[in-house]
Amino acid sequence: MAAALSGCQTDDLTAVSARALKPLPPELAAEVDRRNMPRESPILVRIFKEESELEVWKQDAQGKYALLKTYPICRWSGELGPKVKIGDRQAPEGFYSISPGQMNPNSNYYLAFNLGFPNAFDKANDFTGDFLMVHGDCSSAGCYAMTDEQIQEIYALGRDSFLGGQKAFQVQAYPFRMTGVNLAKHRDNPAMPFWRMIKEGNDIFEVTRSEPRVEVCDKHYVFNPRAPGNNASTPLVFHPREKCPAYEVAPEIASAVKAKTLADDSVMADSVHRGVSTVAVRTGADGGMHPLFLAKLQGRPAIDFTSDVKVPSAPLPTNVNPPKTADAQPSLFSFWTTASATPAPEPVAARSETSTMGTIGRWLGLGGGEPAQAAAQPAAAPAKPAKPAKPAATTTAKPKDSNRTDGNRTETAQAPGSSQTH
Repeated sequence: MAAALSGCQTDDLTAVSARALKPLPPELAAEVDRRNMPRESPILVRIFKEESELEVWKQDAQGKYALLKTYPICRWSGELGPKVKIGDRQAPEGFYSISPGQMNPNSNYYLAFNLGFPNAFDKANDFTGDFLMVHGDCSSAGCYAMTDEQIQEIYALGRDSFLGGQKAFQVQAYPFRMTGVNLAKHRDNPAMPFWRMIKEGNDIFEVTRSEPRVEVCDKHYVFNPRAPGNNASTPLVFHPREKCPAYEVAPEIASAVKAKTLADDSVMADSVHRGVSTVAVRTGADGGMHPLFLAKLQGRPAIDFTSDVKVPSAPLPTNVNPPKTADAQPSLFSFWTTASATPAPEPVAARSETSTMGTIGRWLGLGGGEPAQAAAQPAAAPAKPAKPAKPAATTTAKPKDSNRTDGNRTETAQAPGSSQTH
């Protein structure tokens, strides 16, 4: 088990740091029991950039996922939108699978797990970068940084789920909570077609409280696909860069997702009609930090009596570098040429090779060019609102583990004396 969790070529228990073997804190363990969740039941992680929150969901005794705890994120870097290329400082968005081998008990950032970027979707669209983490130390260059106290709990929850038989836990990373109001606020963002695509996975989870099955074909995500008609049990084969096979989503799920999509689009249209302000595509703030952490860093009370989200009591590391003051900047994501002017497809019960989902690749404009070249083009003009029916302190480098980098930072097993790269 030690070798599996460390991802190292060793079966020596001493190779796993003691912190990786710590049990859940008594208070969290009691909450797991109170919610009728087996200690080693599966987990699922959801990340919301704009809100700077990370949720851990855990299966209860009935096999349904329920929210266990929401953690304020101490730091993430970049802008809203997916990671596209090495060095862009973007924290990934999308769906990632975390296996035991991606858990790093010997991280310089206390504890960490590798998101597995690039995944099949990222590779199909020629996105570049690697070793993007969720880790401790509250310092980010393309990662989601928690405090050491927080990552200790999250790591233990993941470790225990593996001990219970879960082969991998899913991470769903979103730009914001996928509500109609937020869609309205970000309606001019050229990443909207991508966000509409991953929203379907979000909606499936929210209406079923079950982990969506994720596949990639024709350079886009598909969720919960099965063979159509009476062949539902027939295995389907998906190739990330090739056309999708004919498939359907179970009618009861497709119907529930469609109803949710229509409700969200109605709220979005109403928000636009009421004149809700749009958010700058690029703020120049270089990411975010949960307001409670920012208050703590500024010496203000870090308490929100209206929320269950709490900031750890331990002091923040001295190397914490808060976001810059927001200032609108040209778009990083100008390669989405049609942006949110293109209506998003609605979930349907059955789809074929000519499904409208296949047009997502064309919306993204990623069929042939290199992302790095496209990203240098001028930003696309703001798109029209969607129709209702359619939808400066410097960071002090810590001694690094070794010389494995993602173009943003270094992260691996300990090798004192190595230098940090960004």
